[in-house]
Amino acid sequence: MSVKALFDRSLSAAPCRLHFAAHSHHLWPDASFDGQLEAWADAARLADAKWDKVMGEVWPEAQAHVARELGTGNPDAIVFASNTHDFLVRLWAAAPRRNGATLRVLTTSGEFHSARRQIARWVESGDIQLEQVETEPSDDFADRLFEAAATGEHDLILVSQVMFGTGRIFDQIERLASLARPRGPWVVIDGYHAFMALERPFTAPAATSAFYLGGGYKYAMAGEGCAFMHAPAGFGPRPAITGWYAEFEDLSLPPGKIGYAPDARRFLGATFDPSALYRFNAVQRMLADNGLTTARISEHVATLQRQLLEQLGRTPLANAELLNPVDRAKPAHARFLAFCDTRAKQWQEALAARGCVTDVRGDVLRIGFGIYQDGADVDRLADLLGTL
Repeated sequence: MSVKALFDRSLSAAPCRLHFAAHSHHLWPDASFDGQLEAWADAARLADAKWDKVMGEVWPEAQAHVARELGTGNPDAIVFASNTHDFLVRLWAAAPRRNGATLRVLTTSGEFHSARRQIARWVESGDIQLEQVETEPSDDFADRLFEAAATGEHDLILVSQVMFGTGRIFDQIERLASLARPRGPWVVIDGYHAFMALERPFTAPAATSAFYLGGGYKYAMAGEGCAFMHAPAGFGPRPAITGWYAEFEDLSLPPGKIGYAPDARRFLGATFDPSALYRFNAVQRMLADNGLTTARISEHVATLQRQLLEQLGRTPLANAELLNPVDRAKPAHARFLAFCDTRAKQWQEALAARGCVTDVRGDVLRIGFGIYQDGADVDRLADLLGTL
């Protein structure tokens, strides 16, 4: 399968570039350009009235796309923001504290940068008490996580579905969600590396009690500014950090009355740039028009990953540790391969000097795959790896 024509603008903008970092910054398809133009045209045509269309048409369409991809069938539980960090802050403020003012948090050593940094700063400032479960060794990670969660000593539990550095998958979302209660603990799944990489990553049973974070920057191919959160009903009906859009549907409330939307919009902030939602919707329509489901894209990526692995014997990566091996018996896999080696940064820099984009996290070289690549691209990458 080759769908390079759908990415003509991005590919032709740097024709010599070999981009294997779809997991970090996914190239934008041409449809996203059309969505951006639509947002501008609506702003010019409708002016102040554009918000009626944004909240009445664009927003519900985006909610429906996300709910379908998650597998929850509940679009009203979806709320958008510019980035997932916004949601982390709102969750921190809204989550119940059963033991005074300090939020007790359980998380892992494999969390995304925005969560890792913010949590570390809250620990430093004394705003949270943290228990962190190491993701390695991976064989008993889930057991150790549930052992910690079973103590009942936490107000909020945050776990990535696909681990940020290693690409390993945490596949017991429903079990973890079953621990959540409105009074605490709250369970938050960071699905940024799972959304549109794993088919229906968040089931309806889990959705009744757990939060889920994701966005359009990676496999949804819509660029920045389109983060989302699934917020289960009954959890945080009156978030402490709140903007006026949280009561957008009823601006006639009397002065001094702090109202909240009855659905996930209760977590909204204030005025935002809606162009990301236009891009997201345009890309979703493009994928549907071309029959590009998440399952089909995953099959394409898996083929490319196996193709590269078959050629590693002639490269230095043959001696690196592959942290997330490809297993045909388990089709669910991250959209990147994570190679652990002390030479990872050296390799990434050498590839960049040759026009090949990958990324590195510590001693881990991550090579990401997407539908804008084909077999010829993988052969080119293997040739470059052979020169390291």
